[in-house]
Amino acid sequence: MLMPKRVKRRKQHRGRMKGIATKGNTVTYGTYGLAADDRGWIDSKQIEAARVAMTRSIKRGGKVFIKIFPHKPVSKKPIGVRMGSGKGAPEYWVAVVKPGRVMFEIDGVTEEQAKEAIRLASHKLPIKCKFVIKGQESGGEQ
Repeated sequence: MLMPKRVKRRKQHRGRMKGIATKGNTVTYGTYGLAADDRGWIDSKQIEAARVAMTRSIKRGGKVFIKIFPHKPVSKKPIGVRMGSGKGAPEYWVAVVKPGRVMFEIDGVTEEQAKEAIRLASHKLPIKCKFVIKGQESGGEQ
């Protein structure tokens, strides 16, 4: 699972996810990409599941690039604990994704193989996604 090696502060506020992605909204490393159509939190287990689905689909041919990283800790209180007495311990890590953000990229495979791999990966993610090609991507809609 992906997570930061060390952080300055263990707990964070939930924050807001307004607007569209201004950084990471183009295909840079590969030829084909998986861009977000929705906004949301993607946790490290979902990122890993999507990566495994893509690499299995292309049968170790080509290269997969992961362009998102879970920097944000999400805390949770144990079941059966009453309200109050502070915030819970960090439970898992998430990546904040806005519309237009390219999350995964593939290179070294045909367009049909890339489309299939990206379709399988998008089923593992909790947000709507779309297939983009280098030079043809557009920003997300609000």
